[in-house]
Amino acid sequence: MNEQERQAVRAAKAALRKRFRQIRRGLTEEERAVRSARAAERIAALPVWQEAENILVYRSLPEELSLDPLIRAAASAGKRIAYPVCDSGGRMRAMRPGAWRRGAFGIAEPDPERSEEMAPEAIDLVICPGVALDGEKRRLGMGGGYYDRFLPGCRKAAVIMASFDEQRAEEIP
Repeated sequence: MNEQERQAVRAAKAALRKRFRQIRRGLTEEERAVRSARAAERIAALPVWQEAENILVYRSLPEELSLDPLIRAAASAGKRIAYPVCDSGGRMRAMRPGAWRRGAFGIAEPDPERSEEMAPEAIDLVICPGVALDGEKRRLGMGGGYYDRFLPGCRKAAVIMASFDEQRAEEIP
């Protein structure tokens, strides 16, 4: 792919991000809460969830599908939960929280100084956020590439993108 084609793909992704973030913001707080609870129930019923011991989840932004109901279920089931910690160098780590801090993007994340790192190869299930996804299982994130770089190291993990139905795109470039 030449530079002109790369720029066209970046522009197409930026337009999709803008469109789908607006759609997500258009849902009411009540709609997001009800749909998040339903999504948590569906995920908790999946065999991959039931069998997973080490799970990477995310802390949601206000307009994202919230995993809070699922995280509470995981705690009562004795599952080990880790959250992403993103650094300024583009690296993401999975950390089991011992303490929390405000992260690089304003999202609460485990404080690496007082938390335990979970190796990517130990993770059984990753539930990741996204702005949009398509029928080919392509995910459009926020544009930082953190999950894109991290997921290949999660060799045995199943990956679920948590999203609302309105976040399905015809095609992600």
